[in-house]
Amino acid sequence: MKKLESLDQLKSWAKENAFVYSSSEIYGGFAAVYDYGHYGILLKNNIQAAWWKSMVQMRNDVIGLDAGIFMHPTTWKASGHLDSFDDPQIDCRNCKNRFRADHLLENYGINADKWPIIQINEELSKLKEEKKLNCPVCGSRDLTNAKQFSLMVKTNMGSPTNELRDEDVVYLRPETCGAIYLNFKNYIDTLRAKLPFGVAQVGKAFRNEIVARQFIFRTREFEQMEMQYFLHPNDMESKFEEWKSYRWNWYLKELGIREENLRWHKHEKLAHYAKDAYDIEYNFKTLGGFKEIEGVHQRGNWDLTRHSEFSGQKLDYFDQNTGERFIPHIMETSVGLNRLVMLVLEEAWTEEELTNSKGQIDKRIILKLKKELAPIKVAILPLSKKIELQAKAIEVQLSIRGKYMTQYDDTASIGKRYRRQDEIGTPYCVTIDFDTLNDDMVTIRERDTMKQERIRIDMLEVYLDDQFKI
Repeated sequence: MKKLESLDQLKSWAKENAFVYSSSEIYGGFAAVYDYGHYGILLKNNIQAAWWKSMVQMRNDVIGLDAGIFMHPTTWKASGHLDSFDDPQIDCRNCKNRFRADHLLENYGINADKWPIIQINEELSKLKEEKKLNCPVCGSRDLTNAKQFSLMVKTNMGSPTNELRDEDVVYLRPETCGAIYLNFKNYIDTLRAKLPFGVAQVGKAFRNEIVARQFIFRTREFEQMEMQYFLHPNDMESKFEEWKSYRWNWYLKELGIREENLRWHKHEKLAHYAKDAYDIEYNFKTLGGFKEIEGVHQRGNWDLTRHSEFSGQKLDYFDQNTGERFIPHIMETSVGLNRLVMLVLEEAWTEEELTNSKGQIDKRIILKLKKELAPIKVAILPLSKKIELQAKAIEVQLSIRGKYMTQYDDTASIGKRYRRQDEIGTPYCVTIDFDTLNDDMVTIRERDTMKQERIRIDMLEVYLDDQFKI
């Protein structure tokens, strides 16, 4: 049994199987932006639905939001993004490649995460003096000093002009949580929300990344699934541990991730507003090791305090039971949906060797997805292109596709069609053959075991319902 070995292999397979394409490919592509093909968007939607069900549907203390991407520009001044949301950039004068300076220092065993730009340049200067600092692409030593590179994507609203006036400038949101803070008062006033409660949101975010060469793991346009949980500061520690456990178990139970591929990473250097911070990391073989997929952080009351200060609105909470008025503290969970797609694909992708009837070794690629996540739940396969078989197959499909995402396929041999469905993760294939025309029975094949059994068409939906409960 083999797993994915490289990022290039994953990218090639994802394109060939209609999961992920490079954006604007006919024009040579557009760096760090990707399009999700038919199976990719179905998988992504299923992961999002699993998250939403866990975070909102199955809880009484979390409510939903879908906020606009454009927000009042003062939002980003209050949040600190305009002043400090940047990365240290360094350029190679020889090959013109651009790098994050802190990532470059990691190659020399130096953890410069969250270092100020002055300290980063001091360390770079030492390496230059020792003639150790080289461009990782071309090997040149002709590198610039590091400078701050804003991650905010700027645009404008209103009538476009040749010169962008300050009052017309708006930003594509770099994260989705900001709108949750701005709507805190609305939820208190309109839904009579009582602490502790959370607000969950799924939406697009945009970052002008210096380097984004990790497929869909790091892109300039991405989707976040975030939940901000408002509570009394005295409740933070207990709720923090509760949510850490809740989110960890979601990966095991709902995504089917093996626990040995996950780990916690505790932040030693915290953002100025943070009280404590942990990341869930996944062992991406295609990226060379453990990388962050979700953050579970204590943010204190900094966000509500700042937006109250800049907006002039009171964003506090009055506890009618205790008579106490205070600004709630916030505990957040934040995960990149795109990263979860990549995680699930890498976890599920498997190449198996099988012995055929002639004693020869065959290989099949199988996407061992949890059934609930599979893009296609049931494939409908007439044994041949005979009109009567096609008609019967469509009849079978119509009987179940109101409940299950199905796919009709009558091209190539039945063996090749089975392999095709295995590779995109379809749990069940239903074959309609000539006997079906006489006995109204079909053959169901299960993806992982390849076990086949024959059942009556009028029992097909009941059979599938039972199988998807297992």
